[in-house]
Amino acid sequence: MSDVTQILSAIEGGDAQAAERLLPLVYDELRKLAAQRMAQESPNHTLQATALVHEAYIRLVVPHDGQKWEGRGHFFAAAAEAMRRILVEASRKKMAAKRGGNHQRVPLDANDVAVLASAEDVLAINEALEKLSKHDARVAELVKLRYFAGLSTEAAGELLQLSRTAAFEQWTYAKAWLRRELQMEEFTDN
Repeated sequence: MSDVTQILSAIEGGDAQAAERLLPLVYDELRKLAAQRMAQESPNHTLQATALVHEAYIRLVVPHDGQKWEGRGHFFAAAAEAMRRILVEASRKKMAAKRGGNHQRVPLDANDVAVLASAEDVLAINEALEKLSKHDARVAELVKLRYFAGLSTEAAGELLQLSRTAAFEQWTYAKAWLRRELQMEEFTDN
């Protein structure tokens, strides 16, 4: 059992100091993921990678009812989900009508989902991702890891315990599904 897994078990058990021991073990990797993700955001984004890591970390280590960590991979998948939610919340705030935001759909780039950067794009991707989750939760999880955590297809597949081939097949499927969904939304919005 890895140090991270042992500390996660201690957090579940109510050890108050366990969260302090966990941060040095995962901080560099979380910071790297957040930096990759923030590099894809618009340059005027007010949230910094460090703040994204800290907010995600707080959400992860605060005990939740019935929260069970299945290991390091589960923790980093949860970190990707937390980062996604934080960025979506920030985008929603930015786009709020009282702040002058106008929601506009933008179709996916044909080559890669991760090139999208505006608040509108994050919200559109999030809505489509929620629909994809209902259709195929595992593929949606792969997209979260790729798009919101900035992982490579291989790394995301590894966390999801997919073969390299399966990871690339599911990523190709996810891009096509999301592209179609976003184009349909764009068409119905006009």
